[in-house]
Amino acid sequence: MIFDRKITRRQFVSSAAAVAGGALLPSSGLISAPPATSSENAACEARVLSLNKSAWKVKPFPTAQVRLRNGPFKQAMEANRRYLLSLPPDRLLHTFRLNAGLPSSATPLGGWEKPDCELRGHFAGGHYLSACALMCASAGDEELRAKANNMVAELARCQAALGDGYLSAFPKQFFDRLRDGKDVWAPFYTLHKIMAGLLDMYVHCGNEQALEVVEGMAGWIGRWAQPLSDEQMQQVMKTEFGGTMEVLYNLYALTVNSRYLELGDRFYHKKVLDPLAAHRDELKGLHANTNIPKMTGAARRYELTDEARFREIALFFWQEVTGARAYCTGGTSNEEHWRTDPGQLATELGKTAEECCCSYNMLKLTRHIFGWTADPRAMDYYERTLFNCRLGTQDADGLKCYYLPLGGGYWKSFHSPFDSFWCCTGTGVEEFAKFGDSIYFHDERGLFINLFIASELNWPEKGVRWEQETEFPEQGKTQLRIRTDSPTSMSLNIRIPYWATRGGKIILNGEAQRVFSSPSSYLTLDRTWKDGDRVELILPMGLHSDPLPGDPTLQAAMYGPLVLAGRLGNENLAKSEVYLGYSPAPAGKPVPVPGVESRSKDSVSWVEPTNEALNFRARAEDRQIALIPFYKLIGERYVVYWKVRG
Repeated sequence: MIFDRKITRRQFVSSAAAVAGGALLPSSGLISAPPATSSENAACEARVLSLNKSAWKVKPFPTAQVRLRNGPFKQAMEANRRYLLSLPPDRLLHTFRLNAGLPSSATPLGGWEKPDCELRGHFAGGHYLSACALMCASAGDEELRAKANNMVAELARCQAALGDGYLSAFPKQFFDRLRDGKDVWAPFYTLHKIMAGLLDMYVHCGNEQALEVVEGMAGWIGRWAQPLSDEQMQQVMKTEFGGTMEVLYNLYALTVNSRYLELGDRFYHKKVLDPLAAHRDELKGLHANTNIPKMTGAARRYELTDEARFREIALFFWQEVTGARAYCTGGTSNEEHWRTDPGQLATELGKTAEECCCSYNMLKLTRHIFGWTADPRAMDYYERTLFNCRLGTQDADGLKCYYLPLGGGYWKSFHSPFDSFWCCTGTGVEEFAKFGDSIYFHDERGLFINLFIASELNWPEKGVRWEQETEFPEQGKTQLRIRTDSPTSMSLNIRIPYWATRGGKIILNGEAQRVFSSPSSYLTLDRTWKDGDRVELILPMGLHSDPLPGDPTLQAAMYGPLVLAGRLGNENLAKSEVYLGYSPAPAGKPVPVPGVESRSKDSVSWVEPTNEALNFRARAEDRQIALIPFYKLIGERYVVYWKVRG
């Protein structure tokens, strides 16, 4: 199960007022960068907090206050950084300049950014800016900040040349086709990505020009939509429009200009959102990633206006997807759609199950759900999805997956450096730039440790810095140490995950404590902390199975939060089948997968550990198959769901 398929709406608690974080304190062992001034930090904090005008029960810290330490997440972030730096700005800007009538001699990019692709501009002017801004906040990366600031200036130049606030890499005639009901590939989706990238540059990097460009774009959208009736707008929304609601609401939060709130309301898609408000799951047949961003838009609407209806939409949708439409990885969708009734995924395994964009957007939505509720089960889902759907979808060169195949005998495929630029390339570069954004949350009283990731948190409002040292998931433990100039009273709330069914141990300053907590809860230590105090959490990890919803004989083996994949080798697996161009669908045929026998329907008796950490073997028919964590497996075929005979 994802974490608790029987979760009910009544089990969530109402939100309460939350407080702000502080400015960035110095830290060591990170990407080198000139330290920001206190005024720059204060200004950045104010922008971040203006986005979060909401009654969250607990709140995340500004991204700049968390730094990753050495471990798999920092290594993945560094690979992503290298890829971002490898992309030439003139090539990214090429089609924007051409569309604005400005000269460009750059070599065009390929894939979904090539000059005749109708989605062009979504990565080059949107995802790329968001990723650079998030990398600036997450790692103090001044090189990417400079590149992104220059791109903002060039995009502003393109907007000025067009003269009416419009900015895109394709002509305005695409919107004429959209208005007239003619076929066109998601023009508002692309505009949303560009606006979101520019807003991220304003929020995280203080680029005032980026905000001006976004306001110009929003003004153009308002003028375009103004003559359309509500019925016409509902027809427009039959074409994917991404997070247009969300970005307009975020612009309202930053400017307090009610025109943007009203314009965001025009992108309320009744056919999808009204049933959810009535607690009806009518998702069957819908394109998954078209619709998940609408739920984040609904979440923002609730947070900015306190209208409970929008909270119900987001909550009910989240419960339905995580509880009845998700795989063992936490991901969702097959062939990009929800093709069945809830809880019926037996026919939904193949080379296109699941799409990575869906996982990215589900994590975004989950942060909102957790902020409202402080429910540890939301972070149970977040952890599962982060480790299994996100961490393992990038190779050593920073290239990303589109699909994460769960059909037996398939393999992971990645984009090419300059000839793909899929939607999942874009959400991937963003995800791998912001791994620190949900490790820690806080309320007025104390700190919430949500994820076991090597990192440090600076919390100057409390006058403390927390350091987390861990080799998780290689080892089932983590250690927290406080740095403070004077004794500080606060509560430390540590998530005890759903998979911690074998108990555990808390050690405070070398002494084992008698207290512990049950799975899917927070263990609270409330005391006055002194400099150097340390807390060690030991969580024994164990094997368990996760049956596929709708067919209990199809089971995934898990170890703690980790999905285990059976290694089927790479014989005759061509590089062209692993690294793709325009089309993201893997080519080639899967290899046969052997079945296994189990002595119990709810155990993994067919899997046993080896002497090497996180290495296992399965007794499958007449042979043994090695298993490793899914996120570690790249460049070979695998099996995740096994046919189990009892």
